[in-house]
Amino acid sequence: QVRLVESGGGLVQAGGSLRLSCAASGSIGSINAMGWYRQAPGAQRELVATITRGGSTNYGDSVKGRFTISRDNAKNTVYLQMNSLKPEDTAVYYCNANIRDSGRAIYFPYWGQGTQVTVSS
Repeated sequence: QVRLVESGGGLVQAGGSLRLSCAASGSIGSINAMGWYRQAPGAQRELVATITRGGSTNYGDSVKGRFTISRDNAKNTVYLQMNSLKPEDTAVYYCNANIRDSGRAIYFPYWGQGTQVTVSS
């Protein structure tokens, strides 16, 4: 069974930094795109950043220039370095990955359980 486990959330003051990690484990055949999404209270889940297996990245407008997504394919892990954090970055951050289970032919989207990021003013 495939699982995504996030870590690295917490409480930080405005202007500070946090680094999130998300590791995929289980019967993994292959992973293509990985990414981060976030959901603030009362809001819809929104894109933060995505990264392809080859390293091409895409960012939501609100985080461009402040956040950096990266991945380690050998460790099946994706990271999100968050700098210059703002109170409006407060949300639950979810890891997402399109994974082909070993022994299967197609990719499915998997989600982590979410990690809380709180930025105080």
